[in-house]
Amino acid sequence: MALTDAHCHKACGESRCFLCSPFALPKPPGAIVFHGAHPWYLDEFDERRLRSLLAEDHSAGVGEIGLDRLKERAVSPRMREVFARQLEIAAEFARPVVLHGAKCWGEVAKACIPFAGAIPAFLFHGFSRSDGLLPDIERMNGYISIGPALLNDHAVNYRKLAKKIPTHMLLVETDRTGQSPEDLPSVDSIAAKLAELRGVAFDGLSAVLEENASRFCAPLALEGQI
Repeated sequence: MALTDAHCHKACGESRCFLCSPFALPKPPGAIVFHGAHPWYLDEFDERRLRSLLAEDHSAGVGEIGLDRLKERAVSPRMREVFARQLEIAAEFARPVVLHGAKCWGEVAKACIPFAGAIPAFLFHGFSRSDGLLPDIERMNGYISIGPALLNDHAVNYRKLAKKIPTHMLLVETDRTGQSPEDLPSVDSIAAKLAELRGVAFDGLSAVLEENASRFCAPLALEGQI
């Protein structure tokens, strides 16, 4: 079974991937595109263009959007403003979103809760906080994508978290950027480690992961892709 890469910035021929690249055009085969301004690149936020792209393409979501404390200790007012505006646009168009929340997942989740229902689904990409937020994420129809850090034998806490996430919320991702695909783990290798850690069969888990990916995409007009 070909697994969906639930978060990447470069498509590499997968049967399906969620491609988060601001205003990525043209759309590669198999890619479901998410348009938006990453919190590192706030200057790329163009509300008029985002609205236009979502209006023209009913198969597109919104992302990668959110808040970040990796590069700066404080979250700037501008970052909060751009994130909030993109959540409002996603709700207006009823599109699922892909979220970024490095070192501030609690704030990201809190900002998203008021949009539960209006935004049909939330993907917490690279989520690495303790499991205390899982009930809130589940209530808002949230999903969590497990990435290459799972393959790091020293990522003890991340592996513990990966074992606690409810099965119906799980996805897998590469977070691939411009590097050669040969230098990066595949979604299959991540899913295999996830199955091992959770003590389940790889084939069974893969089927669930694909069901989850299809359910996350269900609000989009995908022309027979799911």
